[in-house]
Amino acid sequence: MALNLSTENLARSSASHPWRVVGIWVLVIVAAMFMVGSYLADGLTTKFEFVSNPEVKKGEVLLEEIRGPKGTNEVVVFESSTYKVDDAAYRAVVEELTRNLAALGPDIIRLETLGNYYSTGAPPLKSADESATLISFVMAGDFDQNSDNIEEVVEVVHEMAAREAADFDIKVAGQATIGLDQRELSQEDLEKGEAFGVPIALIILIVVLGAVAAAVVPLVMAIVSIILALGISAAIGTMWELSLFVSNIITMIGLAVGIDYSLFVVSRYREERGRGMDKIEAISRAGATASRAVVFSGMTVVLALIGMVLIPFNIFISIGLGAIFVVLAAMAAAMTLLPAILGIMGDKVNALNVPFIGKSQINFEPGRSGGFWDKLVRAVMAQPALSLLLTGGLLIAAIVPFFSINTGFAGISTFPDELESKQAFLVLDEKFSFGEVTPAEIVIEAPDVNAPAVQAGIERLKELLAADSAFSEPRELEVSTDGTIGLLAVPVEGDTSGEISIAAVTRLDEQYVEEAFAGSGATIYLSGETAFNMKFFSVSSDSAKIVFP
Repeated sequence: MALNLSTENLARSSASHPWRVVGIWVLVIVAAMFMVGSYLADGLTTKFEFVSNPEVKKGEVLLEEIRGPKGTNEVVVFESSTYKVDDAAYRAVVEELTRNLAALGPDIIRLETLGNYYSTGAPPLKSADESATLISFVMAGDFDQNSDNIEEVVEVVHEMAAREAADFDIKVAGQATIGLDQRELSQEDLEKGEAFGVPIALIILIVVLGAVAAAVVPLVMAIVSIILALGISAAIGTMWELSLFVSNIITMIGLAVGIDYSLFVVSRYREERGRGMDKIEAISRAGATASRAVVFSGMTVVLALIGMVLIPFNIFISIGLGAIFVVLAAMAAAMTLLPAILGIMGDKVNALNVPFIGKSQINFEPGRSGGFWDKLVRAVMAQPALSLLLTGGLLIAAIVPFFSINTGFAGISTFPDELESKQAFLVLDEKFSFGEVTPAEIVIEAPDVNAPAVQAGIERLKELLAADSAFSEPRELEVSTDGTIGLLAVPVEGDTSGEISIAAVTRLDEQYVEEAFAGSGATIYLSGETAFNMKFFSVSSDSAKIVFP
């Protein structure tokens, strides 16, 4: 005997054995909650990375031969209106904090990179007005280790900042610090969204359905879908890291589709009960109609979201997967758990009616017509060709602006002003260069980086950079032990996602590098945050041409 898994039979079976279905779902949700509590946090990352191998990533791979796993660049920013950088009191505070940071050990900070203006004498570490200076260092380990360890660094800095608050403003900034603020901001946004969205959704559902009990059911379905999708994401995260934003997208999409799909089924069930059908038949009828519509709607959404998974970038893949997981979870809940709950509740789904609204929602008269939506549907069905032309034209018109859209990253300049990393960035941008933290990295690959032709190219590149005000003085050339790879880091003005830095690195890539190293025998790769962002924009634009068709 063939197994018939139609939406009608699923609904009938679930409604006929409701406690069995609910019991299975309880076990699933408990398992999902265990996965979320145990593994989700470790499976999420603030790192943005390609899953393909573009030039910027090749440069990073080569750099690992010089410096090991890529650590994040961090700086402590000192600013004082009481002392100047050359004052003994200023120096004492900076030197003390430098020692405190060094005491964290080599597992947290690469001690050989830890330095300040007094130990290095480097002019870029002192502002022109001598009111500000920096401690710079690189975090030890890879990005994920940096994300875990940065809180210890921040704690040490905050202790000093609190003690010296009368004379100094001390803040820490850098890639790991920004990631820390980003995680906290994401969590805060998630909590605000839940605190605002859930009550508003409940009020709207009460108005639409006319009964508190009926309104609560779709909300419960949405919450169940979100928990299940988060549990699946936690399981995936044990094998492959997902972007931090997967939690936000699951919550946002989960509330939308979880409520929407359940609303179809609950409304159809109440309508059929109002027409006199018995409970099981009404649930089966809702399954045959509303649940079937849910399947078609959900699968259409899933197919559309697969396009995001095709983009070779972890954040798009994570958002796509998270949205797919929660849509599938909402579909499963609407087809099985919801009929079971309706089977248990029966007409109690109409409990706590809203005066003047509730009765009109459950008393259906055969052949009743009227109302805006009824008239609209009848008009569309009466003129299908014209309706298709009008709606299709509107959709095409809505697509047109996409082809001239300006894309970009929401860089640190878009962060709320109260975040420490944003405040430190503003000081860096005003008195130094944020590029001191995230410089452009010019990776030089050659049989011998010390060869005269390559060295001549490096010197010519320095001359070209010196003539461009968007670049600061390049740092000392680093060369691998075998002499085949070199790194020349140069600070760039502005936010790594901003127009100024992107325009500067574009000139570096398309003009300066080609002019400086022509005929030298060296292969040049651009790395660093700005180059990464530029490649991201390019890959995203190219991928859209594949996804949309």
